[in-house]
Amino acid sequence: MDLTPLYRKIVLSVAANRAVSAAAQRVGMKLGASRFVAGETLDQALETVRDLNRRGILVTMDQLGEGVHEESVAREMCQAYLDLLDGIARTGVNANVSLKLTQMGLSFNRQLTDEILLTIVRKAAACGNFVRIDMEDTPYTDATLEIYRNLREMGYDNVGTVIQSYLYRTKQDIQDLIKMNANLRIVKGAYKEPPNLAFPKKVDVDENYKQVVATLMENGLYTAAATHDEKIIDWLKQFADEKQIDKSRFEIQMLFGVRTSLQEELARQGYKVRCYVPFGRMWYPYFTRRIAERPGNFWFIVKNLMKG
Repeated sequence: MDLTPLYRKIVLSVAANRAVSAAAQRVGMKLGASRFVAGETLDQALETVRDLNRRGILVTMDQLGEGVHEESVAREMCQAYLDLLDGIARTGVNANVSLKLTQMGLSFNRQLTDEILLTIVRKAAACGNFVRIDMEDTPYTDATLEIYRNLREMGYDNVGTVIQSYLYRTKQDIQDLIKMNANLRIVKGAYKEPPNLAFPKKVDVDENYKQVVATLMENGLYTAAATHDEKIIDWLKQFADEKQIDKSRFEIQMLFGVRTSLQEELARQGYKVRCYVPFGRMWYPYFTRRIAERPGNFWFIVKNLMKG
């Protein structure tokens, strides 16, 4: 029996408790978040990126933050991303940026979100950089895809988005995205979703993941396959060989602090490997989703607490 969905549900439910959240954030990085979060400041994160680049690994940087409910905070996040793009340009590291639309006010002001995102995408274009719009939980799926389409229609090609294989709707979504020659990151999905919207069984999520990746690659789309699953990675490598898809047409993405040795090995084999490097003071929601992904992450945190 696959207990992963039940485990994820329990962890995310407990993590959402206000008392648990407050206690965890008081402990801060000592809790073990530093395994998955590259510091709380831009300078700390850039140093991590330099080290990854030296090992042949590309990076996408994420200034953590989501669920913003005040315009002033959304504008602060906008400025943080402009500073991040300046930092990448100044240091010359090989990195692009990834962001969440609820950082930019999507939960309360769509017009503000459109304005802020356009500012960031324009800045990235001027810097010769790329912006990945992350996908959040299903209340924001339609708006995220619409905002992405709008930017592409405005002529901005330096922007991509994310699709989640655990959603039933994904196969239909990619049909529209293929027509746009979209640049997509494919993930399994880490949010708590009801069974009427998402596959409850891991085997179905994995199968849908492979089918989506295959469809995108066969249609010539640049594809970012985000996974730590070695079986899926082996399948991807074999699929690309069989279809004679050049290694320059796709990349394998993994999270900072997860399967580091595998990232380095794939890079040595000539594959494009991109590490997702999050940083910032608003680390708790991201951290809890990493714990929810697999029991091994939970036990890593328990061991840290016992050492403390």
